[in-house]
Amino acid sequence: MKKVKITKIKSVIDRPERQKRTMQALGLNKLNAAVEVEATPQIMGMVKKVQHLIKVEEL
Repeated sequence: MKKVKITKIKSVIDRPERQKRTMQALGLNKLNAAVEVEATPQIMGMVKKVQHLIKVEEL
């Protein structure tokens, strides 16, 4: 399975609680934080929900 690098580029202040929890589930707490995760359907679904707050790069 391929990996993706997800970087938080915008704050979750004034965002719905669901989006805040999705960002926490992805492991993104601070601004400019980055994580490398497997590109599973579950992860890609979470990425799609908060795509306006993150940057995704394929590795």
